[in-house]
Amino acid sequence: MRLLLDACLPQRLRHEIPGHDVATAQYMGWGNLTNGELLAAMKANGFEGLITADSNLPHQQSIVDAAITIFVLRAATNRLVDLRPLLPELLRQISFARPGVVATVSGP
Repeated sequence: MRLLLDACLPQRLRHEIPGHDVATAQYMGWGNLTNGELLAAMKANGFEGLITADSNLPHQQSIVDAAITIFVLRAATNRLVDLRPLLPELLRQISFARPGVVATVSGP
C-alpha cells in the first residue's frame, strides 16, 4: 500500500512499517499544506492511506471524497518510543484498509 506519514509524526517511523511504500509529508514537500490541500495532493499522486496523529483531521475533511484510508495513531506522545507499540495493530489495520474509512490505532 502507498502510504503517507503526516508531518506531525517522526520521519523515522516510515522505516518501521515493512511491506509498504511509505513516504513522509516532509520528503514530498507537503509539510506546510493544509489538511484539505494534503488530501488533494495525496489523491493526485496515488497515495492510498495517511498515517497521522491528528484526530481532528477526519472530522474536518471529507475522507470519502479523498478516496484514501486514514490511520489515526493515539499514543501518549508522538515520539517514536511511544508509537512503536502501536505498529502491530497499525499493520493489521492496513491489511483491512478501505478507501473512505478512518481507522484509529490506540495503545494497550
